[in-house]
Amino acid sequence: MKLLRHRDIPEEKYTNAFLGFGPEESNFVVELTYNYGVTSYDIGEGFGHFGIATEDVYKLVEKLRALGGNITREPGPVKGGASVIAFVKDPDGYTFELIQRGPTPEPLCQLMLRVGDLDRSIKALGMKLLRKIDRPEYKYTLAMVGYADEYQTIVLELTYNYGVTEYTKGNAYAQIAVSTDDVYKSAEVVNHVTQELGGKITRQPGLIPGINTKITSFLDPDGWKTVLVDNVDFLRELHKED
Repeated sequence: MKLLRHRDIPEEKYTNAFLGFGPEESNFVVELTYNYGVTSYDIGEGFGHFGIATEDVYKLVEKLRALGGNITREPGPVKGGASVIAFVKDPDGYTFELIQRGPTPEPLCQLMLRVGDLDRSIKALGMKLLRKIDRPEYKYTLAMVGYADEYQTIVLELTYNYGVTEYTKGNAYAQIAVSTDDVYKSAEVVNHVTQELGGKITRQPGLIPGINTKITSFLDPDGWKTVLVDNVDFLRELHKED
């Protein structure tokens, strides 16, 4: 990925780096956070992996291997299918699935999280259900949810392992961020959804100290955090830093 943006917030004692395959206005990006003085974190059991699409998994794996990368699953077809994948880990222990695909506008194509109730999670997030895959022979079910076709933008891959209803979250993976035209109205909708399905609002709508961008945040029924970010403020923040 490319380093798109870097910001230091000394009054809050953290630094961010934003990485992605395209500009933040149109692409999904990873926000890396360094908290002053903290050198290690617990990833937990619930976070699964990031998915990256590439036209040649074998070639990318060899490149990563030459750089000292940790290949945890050699490239090859998935069990019972034709898709070619591989798995690698970064130096902090995050897992990346490499998926062989044709050209795509969004190579950062998946974020996998484990959930305890798949149907509840699909409804709670409010995204479109793109496809659902049940693999009883391996005792899990997957649901791909997102705002557009999974070959055009990033999707959430929600995984339900038969009989498992809770996972440890650790303290490393933080949240996903979704833009909205009105954080106040969005917070009202979230409040209704959490009352019906579970979860809770963790930050009432308002400005982030030191950044002046309006956000609201909530936990879904599985405890995964989502931050809703004001569109206008976000674009202003980007242009100000440019």
